[in-house]
Amino acid sequence: MANLSRWSLIMEKGSQMAVIIATLSLVTFGVVMIYSSSSIVAMDRYGDEYYFLKKQIAFAVIGVLLMFVLSNLRYETLKKVAYAAIALSVVLLVLILIPPIGVRKGGATRWLRLGFISFQVSEFVKIALVLFMAHFLSKKIAHIKEFVKGMLVPLVITSLIMGLIMLQPDFGTAIIIALMLMGMLYLAGGRILHLSALTVPFIAGAVVLVMMKPYRLQRWLTFLDPWKDASKSGFQIIQSWISFGSGGTFGVGLGDGMQKLFYLPEPHTDFILSVVAEEVGFMGVAVVIALFIVLVFQGFVIAFRAADLFGTLVAAGLTMLIALEASINIAAVVGLIPTKGLALPFMSYGGSSLVMSLAAVGMILSIAASKR
Repeated sequence: MANLSRWSLIMEKGSQMAVIIATLSLVTFGVVMIYSSSSIVAMDRYGDEYYFLKKQIAFAVIGVLLMFVLSNLRYETLKKVAYAAIALSVVLLVLILIPPIGVRKGGATRWLRLGFISFQVSEFVKIALVLFMAHFLSKKIAHIKEFVKGMLVPLVITSLIMGLIMLQPDFGTAIIIALMLMGMLYLAGGRILHLSALTVPFIAGAVVLVMMKPYRLQRWLTFLDPWKDASKSGFQIIQSWISFGSGGTFGVGLGDGMQKLFYLPEPHTDFILSVVAEEVGFMGVAVVIALFIVLVFQGFVIAFRAADLFGTLVAAGLTMLIALEASINIAAVVGLIPTKGLALPFMSYGGSSLVMSLAAVGMILSIAASKR
């Protein structure tokens, strides 16, 4: 028994170290690639080639410190803030729709102005929703097979959140939240029949929302044939393909890529992996994907070793969130799904995404440490 406990401890420590190493490697590589992809754009817009780099380093420091703090807290503390966090999420989602509190960029109102900085509310909301779902489902586990007692409240709360997010509008985040809801209900033991029935209105609603807005429909048409309008709607994905094709196996060299020179729109945000592909090649992209695989795999290992259902659902929900965001971003930049403005976790420029992603990792590490 002593030997078994010792090996169990080693494996748990190994999972924690793997998560930490994968996370910090992605953040570090992301900072390097943000400078490489943004220096020309930053000089053109702000007269300072280090503009985005300096801000991302500051965000990374804040995020890592938060990750460290959360990893050293007992994860049971998260139960005490779960309901308050979801209530705050609803309030913030309403507030950003009120000018001038909400900041409008690129045709969407997703940012809350906090003094001299802006914060993307949906990044906080996604984590708050995981905590709420984990707390509620762990309390109602005896009724999870019953639709009204076990599934109705999470469904109503999630639908409210998705509705407010669609008012911004942010179709991609709403889809991620819907997938996260289904995943957590399944992990908690929800009936397949109920979950299957929920997919019908979700898919129908998604189709209606796509048809209602011409720009969403255009994204699907562009996805099917980007070359039909190569200079406009298909321009971004075609430039991304050029980046991947130009990089070959080992890339053209760090900093030597051409697509970031005003060909690929916003290369330091949603399409940063395209710059990685051009400058570091297939091998660089493979390393990034491998790091995400390690992080996600070990996140689920930690989840299924947690001491209670709440810990399992929190770790699994947060891991699922990272996996969904990374998978959707990667699929979009290579043209497997329509393009959507979703960041690549830990790597894309953006303080809200980076800080909240690191906070999520801190919570996962807290669950691993508490189990030990």
